[in-house]
Amino acid sequence: MLEDKKIAVVGIGGVGGYLAGMLIPAFPHVTLVARGARGESITQNGLILHSDYHGERCVRPERVVSNAAQLPPQDYIFLCVKNYSLEQAVEEMKGAVTEDTVIIPVMNGVDAGERTRRLLSKGIVVDSLIYIVSFAGEDYSIYQQGDFADVRIGIMDANEREKRAVSEVAEILSKAGVDYEAADDIEREIWRKYILNCAFNVATAAYDNTIGELRDDANKAEEYKRLVWEAYAVARAKGVHVTEEHAQIIADKFYKYEDDATSSLQRDIRAGKPSEVDVFSGYLVRAAREFGVEVPVSEKMYGMLQVK
Repeated sequence: MLEDKKIAVVGIGGVGGYLAGMLIPAFPHVTLVARGARGESITQNGLILHSDYHGERCVRPERVVSNAAQLPPQDYIFLCVKNYSLEQAVEEMKGAVTEDTVIIPVMNGVDAGERTRRLLSKGIVVDSLIYIVSFAGEDYSIYQQGDFADVRIGIMDANEREKRAVSEVAEILSKAGVDYEAADDIEREIWRKYILNCAFNVATAAYDNTIGELRDDANKAEEYKRLVWEAYAVARAKGVHVTEEHAQIIADKFYKYEDDATSSLQRDIRAGKPSEVDVFSGYLVRAAREFGVEVPVSEKMYGMLQVK
């Protein structure tokens, strides 16, 4: 039975904290991996989720550990760390992974699943992405903004065992009340979000502007749209099944965000924290060079972000 399964969430930031806040009320055996003061706060006060979509929650996991190396074998592991911490997190959690453990990297970028498979010699990795606006506050509570938090899951060219794993993750998300969709082409879905982030995160962070400020500047607004189409061109060169319609929808979203919208990349750089510049910008520029695609605006902004 699902209720007997052991579930871990590694990384309790905006995404991991939101998923933990949804999973804990539905499953009795949830362990959170949270370091330092964040872990102490959850242990003492519970995990506090302020959600526009689901309301206020204070939930208490079965266990909180400070390092994934302390995890006993798990049935499911939601891996929600920043991209630059993936290798370390996977190395630490290897003792918790059996042949049957299902690992779900819910992370930015396009290659988190691929890298996790390469680093682990066992278990099943289910690729995923999430559309969400969420972040951890200074008091370690989690804030989810807006009326959406939507997960996509899947495995390309899945065998029967992998298809069962995707179905199991779908059942877990459903029981936890998490909006999700099992995608027929998860690579396409991951790239659709990545194209969005190659514009949204990169432009807001490069100029340290809100979306409203970008829209108010005709040149910056034009650059934003060019970022979308440059990322789309790279995806097509790589053989990803995105369409012009997908790219146009992403470009049109630029005019639908709230004026004060900012990005996680922008907030991390502004706060002097490690950031995912290489995920949102560097990866795309390198892929463009590999496939002979010209991306002048992406290259310009990657240079601006490297200086920052």
